[in-house]
Amino acid sequence: MITKATAEDISVLNTLINSAYRGESSKKGWTTEANLLEGLRTTEEELNETIENAKNTILKFTESNQIVGCVLLIEKEFKLYLGMLTVTPNKQNSGIGKKLLQQAEIHASKLGLPKIVMTVISVREELINWYNRNGYMDTGAREPFPVSDVHISISEQPLEFIVLEKII
Repeated sequence: MITKATAEDISVLNTLINSAYRGESSKKGWTTEANLLEGLRTTEEELNETIENAKNTILKFTESNQIVGCVLLIEKEFKLYLGMLTVTPNKQNSGIGKKLLQQAEIHASKLGLPKIVMTVISVREELINWYNRNGYMDTGAREPFPVSDVHISISEQPLEFIVLEKII
């Protein structure tokens, strides 16, 4: 079941997102960033600020009363930004990510937004290919990757974001 996350979900979402993107637990799934980045993907404080902003929606995918997936949707002027698409590592490749993408498209349509955009780290070819198969195309735009206390790069190659979009 896909529903809107609330402040009560923040702790569980924080654990889910960080376990799917970084550290040893993330290596059980195919979407890990553990070979590129150390540190955290997000914090409870960041998630709380995100949920408090009326332009933001976090959708959660619940199965057997457990949150096993989520996605961040940010309403921008003429587009919906999609970020932090997360599926718990042991449930990846089960269709949850695709269902969250479909729900994001419904959300964009309800808001009257004609396209969804996202950024993906350029060296994550397998992930970019998955998004391509789901209708997202490279716009040609590139953005610098923010390195901070949270996002600590351990990659040999420089990181940047590519911007993908899907017209809906």
